[in-house]
Amino acid sequence: MPITHLLLSVYIATFLIGVPANILAFCTFCQKVRRKPAPIDILLLNLTISDLIFLAFLPFKMKEAVDDMNWNLPFFLCPVTGFLFYSTIYNSTLLLTAVSVERYLGVAFPIRYALCHRPRYAVVASIICWVVSSLNLSVVYIVPCSQWIYSNGTIIDDPPTMCYLNFTQDQLSILLPVRLELFLVLFCVPFLVCTFCYVNFIRILSRLPNIGRRRRLRAIGLALGTLLVFALCFGPYNVSHVVGFVRKDSESWRDVALLSSTLNACLDPIIFYFSSVAVRSMLSHCFRTSKTDKNRKSFPLEMCKHGEIIQH
Repeated sequence: MPITHLLLSVYIATFLIGVPANILAFCTFCQKVRRKPAPIDILLLNLTISDLIFLAFLPFKMKEAVDDMNWNLPFFLCPVTGFLFYSTIYNSTLLLTAVSVERYLGVAFPIRYALCHRPRYAVVASIICWVVSSLNLSVVYIVPCSQWIYSNGTIIDDPPTMCYLNFTQDQLSILLPVRLELFLVLFCVPFLVCTFCYVNFIRILSRLPNIGRRRRLRAIGLALGTLLVFALCFGPYNVSHVVGFVRKDSESWRDVALLSSTLNACLDPIIFYFSSVAVRSMLSHCFRTSKTDKNRKSFPLEMCKHGEIIQH
């Protein structure tokens, strides 16, 4: 299968699954935050918004894949799409880390947590996540523009035909160290923090006698699942940063490695489902409503069939 077909297939599947799932989560968290804001709901709401922004710009990546990785859209959309596409990926790592810290503090220091936790702290943490990811990914906005503006010291009249794929040695000398910094600061540090928080979360939770077995297993499964999603979704793409830095080149398989990060927009709603009672309740309500509507539609047909049997 050509790589463009693989990219397009994953993009389409992610879009079709991720959009309705994240819209449902967004509506649920908005209602929850409006009624009684809790720090965890504010963090998950921001994670949902991050995923929705990512999904909103995914059609531009679909168009790029259809055009065999050529950028035939207006070129100003290239840096905008690249910036929002990559910054939301790393924003997700930071927000997932904030969620892990929130969960760990809740079980490690329950009394202090109950006294000190405030929604505004989650708001501040969310703002920090957005700012840090945006500042670190600003290079994604700058480099594609430099491909157009300067080439060996001269201004180019025509924009490049590819977006954030081919780089000069001067660009790589800036880009590769930045990618290594992204690997260390926005992947390694968050992953280590998540691992510390969830390992201790599981250790403490397994010792608490007053928690039901089902609830304990669900919480432990959520912690392990979140760590697994973190490693599988963000690991391959970030490893490509290290390989590229060592080899002094932009690896050709980076687009394939990026697919695992793309799938995160589908997997986050699963985390939402197990993290929030409100999301589970909303989903159950939707299923019940759908089932009721289906029964109402089938009821007249069944009555007609029943009438025909009686007449015969």
